[in-house]
Amino acid sequence: MKVSVHAVNFTVDRKLVDFIHERLGKLEKFYDKVVSSDVFLKVEKTSDKENKVVEVKIHVPGDDFMVKKQCKTFEEAIEISAESLERLLIKRKEKIRTHI
Repeated sequence: MKVSVHAVNFTVDRKLVDFIHERLGKLEKFYDKVVSSDVFLKVEKTSDKENKVVEVKIHVPGDDFMVKKQCKTFEEAIEISAESLERLLIKRKEKIRTHI
């Protein structure tokens, strides 16, 4: 799966990019037809501690899934987003299996 990481208004370090690639690569265990994913990292200017926003868009044949999470750290937001995407992909796989 091709993973594109886009950091909005800041530069992202290599460790975070590697973490994103590793975590999203695990999604292929749940649904092997994932084509690519786009990850957008943003920092919102608020006094709130939870100002890291992660948007993950997954492209699968015939559909796109989008998950947006806001947390204290990018790692936590990626982890929660990946868990949500796992559930979505499993649901999609089961739906396709019932139509066959």
